[in-house]
Amino acid sequence: MTRRIKVGIMPLKEFQAYMRAIATGKHKRKRGEPKIWFNSMASLAQVLSDQNRELLALIAREEPESISELARLSHRSQSNLTRTIKKMEHDELVRMKTGAQGKKKPSVPYTEILVDMSIRKRLPSQMFQRKQL
Repeated sequence: MTRRIKVGIMPLKEFQAYMRAIATGKHKRKRGEPKIWFNSMASLAQVLSDQNRELLALIAREEPESISELARLSHRSQSNLTRTIKKMEHDELVRMKTGAQGKKKPSVPYTEILVDMSIRKRLPSQMFQRKQL
């Protein structure tokens, strides 16, 4: 089963305005809008680097029971891996569940990550701003 998540890129100030508009009812999230936002292409590229995408695929394929097992499977140090997984969990790309013996079990809730990137002059946050008369 394909589970997709859409990520977008929006500068921080624009994202804050977007969230305020949602909170105040000026904007209602539309179907198809990104659920996860990054403030720059650089931050997106850092989180979804080749190495991190390989890590996501490994988690999805092997379904490790713990971070220790994932470290062994990925040949990465556990401390480095823990930092990466925490960042990915913060960005909602990885979920951590309490598994056997209270160990943290990583899982990947999506099979595809779609990047929504507009090059038009109006940013998504400007689309919901009320026009002044």
